[in-house]
Amino acid sequence: MPNICDICRKDFPTNFLLKTHLRTHTKEKPFECAVCNKEFSQNVNLKTHLRTHTKEKPFTCDICTKSFSEKGKVKTHLRTHTKEKPFACEICNKAFSDISCLKPHLRRHAKEKPFLCDICSKTFFIKSDLKNHFLTHTKEKPFSCVLCNKGFSQKGVLTRHLRTHTKEKPFTCDVCNKAFSCKGGLQTHFRTHTKEKPFVCDLCDKRFSTRFSHQLHLRTHTKEKPFACDVCNKGFSQRGNLKVHLRIHTNEKPFTCDICSKTYSVNSHLKRHLLTHTKEKPFTCDICSKSFSVKSVLKVHLRMHTKQKPFTCDICSKTYSVNSHLKRHLLTHTKEKPFTCNICSKTYSEKSYLERHLLTHTKEKPFTCNICSQAFSLNSNLKRHLRIHTNEKPFTCDICSKSFSMNSSLKRHLLTHMKQKPFTCNICSKAFPVNSNLKKHLLMHTKEKLFACDVCNKGFSQRGNLKVHLRIHTNEKPFTCDICSKSFSMNSSLKRHLLTHMKEKPFTCNICSKVFPVNSNLKKHLLTHTKEKPFVCVFCNKEFSTKGILKVHLRAHTKEKPFSCDVCNKGFSEKSGLKKHLLTHTKEKPFACNFCNKEFLSKCNLIKHLRSDAKEKTFSCNVCNKGFSEKSRLKRHLLTHTKAKPFECDVCDKGFSQKSNLKKHLLTHTKEKPFACDVCNKGFSQKASLKIHLRMHTKEKPFGCDECNKFFSFKWYLKIHLRTHTKEKPFSCDVCNKRFSRKSNLKRHLRSHTKEKHFASDVYNKGFSQKETLK
Repeated sequence: MPNICDICRKDFPTNFLLKTHLRTHTKEKPFECAVCNKEFSQNVNLKTHLRTHTKEKPFTCDICTKSFSEKGKVKTHLRTHTKEKPFACEICNKAFSDISCLKPHLRRHAKEKPFLCDICSKTFFIKSDLKNHFLTHTKEKPFSCVLCNKGFSQKGVLTRHLRTHTKEKPFTCDVCNKAFSCKGGLQTHFRTHTKEKPFVCDLCDKRFSTRFSHQLHLRTHTKEKPFACDVCNKGFSQRGNLKVHLRIHTNEKPFTCDICSKTYSVNSHLKRHLLTHTKEKPFTCDICSKSFSVKSVLKVHLRMHTKQKPFTCDICSKTYSVNSHLKRHLLTHTKEKPFTCNICSKTYSEKSYLERHLLTHTKEKPFTCNICSQAFSLNSNLKRHLRIHTNEKPFTCDICSKSFSMNSSLKRHLLTHMKQKPFTCNICSKAFPVNSNLKKHLLMHTKEKLFACDVCNKGFSQRGNLKVHLRIHTNEKPFTCDICSKSFSMNSSLKRHLLTHMKEKPFTCNICSKVFPVNSNLKKHLLTHTKEKPFVCVFCNKEFSTKGILKVHLRAHTKEKPFSCDVCNKGFSEKSGLKKHLLTHTKEKPFACNFCNKEFLSKCNLIKHLRSDAKEKTFSCNVCNKGFSEKSRLKRHLLTHTKAKPFECDVCDKGFSQKSNLKKHLLTHTKEKPFACDVCNKGFSQKASLKIHLRMHTKEKPFGCDECNKFFSFKWYLKIHLRTHTKEKPFSCDVCNKRFSRKSNLKRHLRSHTKEKHFASDVYNKGFSQKETLK
C-alpha cells in the first residue's frame, strides 16, 4: 500500500515517516518535555531538546575536541576545518557549509520574509531574527553574566560578552593572524582582504561588507528610528547612538584621560583627545600626503579630492560632503534655532554662535597679556596676541618658506598656491578658500548681528566691523602712513592713500605704452585692445571681457546686493560701492593731491581736481579749440556745433542728441512706470529716478564736497554747489552775455528780456515772472 499524504499528495517510503509528516498539517505535538512542558511533533526533537536541560553534549569533534548536543551540528562544524562548502546558490554561486544557511540566503533573492511578528507585523528572513526581535517587545533578558550580572536577550550575545572579561579571541584570520572574540568579527574582517561586499541595497544598489551596515543604511531610506529616548522621546536609528544620547541626561562621562584626567561621554572623543598629547597623525591622504589625527577627518578630507557628496537634503536635493553641513543646511528650511541664551533668551542655529554670544553678557576676560596688560576672553586669543610682541612666526610655508604668526594665515596663504576653494555656502553655492570667509558670508544670509557696541548698542555681523566702528567713539586711528605720518581708522584707507605717494608704475602696456601701478590694472586694460568678451550673460546675452564684470552685471537681473553696510544696513551689488559708501560714515578722505595736499573721498575726484589744478585740458574741440579735461564733456560740447539729433522718436518725430534721452522720452508716451517705491508706492519710469526718490525717505546724502565737507542727496546738487567754490558760470545769455551758475537762473533772467510772465494771480489778474513774487 503506497504511503501518500491525502493533503499534499507527497509520497513517503515508510508509514512512520508519513505519520510524522501529517503532524506538520495537523500541528499535533504529542511529545512533551517533563522539565519545561514544551511540546514537539517528533520524539527525536524532544530528545535533542532535553540536552539543553542536562547540558549533555555527546558528539565531539575529532580535530578540536569541541562538543555538541546534536550529531548534525558536528558535521556542520567539521566544515569549518575542511573549508568545505557543498551548498551553492544557483543565482549568485555563493557557497555555504550548511543548508540551513543557504535557505535564508535564497529568501533574500526571492524577497521572501515568511516569519511574521504578531505584535508589530514586521517580517523576517530567518526565524532566529524574529525571535531576537520579539525580545524587543517583551524586554526579556533571560541570559545573565555571572561576573557582572548584565542581562542579555540572546545566549550568543552573552557568550560574546563573556569574552570581554576573559579577553579570549578564538577566531584567527588565516591571512594576517589577527584574532577576534566572535566569528562575525572575523568574517567582517576577512572581507577587508577579499574586498567582498555581499549586502546590496535594493533602493540605491550601494554595497556593504556587513549586514549591520546594510541595515543601518536602509534606515536612511526608510527614516526608521526604532530606538527612542525615554526622557525626551528623541528617536535614533542605532542603539549605540541612543546610549550616547542618554549620557546628556545623566551627565555620565565614563571615559577618562590617563594623562590630564579629562572625562568624555564617548570613547571616540577620548581617543581623539589623546592625540592632542601624542601629536600623532596616523592617517595620511594618498593624494596630497596631508596627515590627520582622526580617520573620520581623513574621510571628509578625501571628499575634497573625489568631489563626493553623500549627504542629500530631502527638501531641495542639495548635496553635502559632511553630515554636519547637511544638518546646518536643514535649519535654513526649518528656521530652527535650538540653542537658547539663558540670560536674554536669544536663540541661535549653532552652538558656537551661542558660546560667542554668551561672552557679551559675562564681559569676562580672564587671560591678560604680561607685556601690555590687554585682556582676552579666550586663552587662544592671548597666545595669538603675544606673537605681536615676540614677532614669532612659527608657521612656515613648505612651498615658498614664507612665515606666519597664525596657522589660519598660513592656511589662507597655502590656498594661493593651490587655488583651491573647499568651503562652499549651503545657500548660494559660493565657494571660499578659508572657512572664516564662509562664516562671514553666511551672516549675510542669516542677517545675524552677534557683536554689539557697548557705547551705542549697534549690532554688527563681524567682530572686525565692530572694532572699526568703536574707533568712531574713541577717535582711534591706528594705521599711519610712513611717508607723511597721516593716520587712518581703516587699513584699507591707508593702502588706498599710499597709492597717492607711489610715483612708480612698473607695469607697461606693450600696445600703447600706458603704465600702471598694479598688474591687475594692466590686465584689465589689455582687454580694451583685444576687444575680447568671452563671458556672456544668460539673461540678456550681453558680453563682458572679465568674469568679475559679468558677476556684477548679473546682480542687476537677480537684484542681489551681497555687500551690506553694518552702520546703516544699506546693500550694494559691488564691494567697491560699499567701500566708497563707508567713507561717508568715517568722513575719511584717503586720496590726497601731491601739489596742494587737498584730500578727496574718491580717486576720480582727485583725477578731476588734478586736471583743473594743472589746467590740463587734454581734449580739444576741432571747431572752436575749446579745451576740456574730460572726454565726455568734449562729446557733449560738439553737439552744440553740429546740432545733430540722430535719435528720433517714432511716435512724435522729436529728435535727440543721445540715445539715453530718447529712451527716457519714450516713457512719456507709454506712461509706463515699472519702478515703484516700497515706502510710498510712487511709480517711476526710470530706475535712477526711483533711487533718487528713495533718498527723500532714507535722508541719505552720499555726495560729499571735498572743499567744505558738505553732503548732498543728489549729484547735481553737489555739481551746482561746487560752482560756489569754482565761481564757474557755464550758462550764458545770448542777448546780453550775462553768465549764470544755474540753468534755472538763466531761464528766469531770459524772461526779463521777453517780458514773459508765467505765474498769474487769481485775485488781481496780475502776472509775475517768478513764482516767489506771486507768493
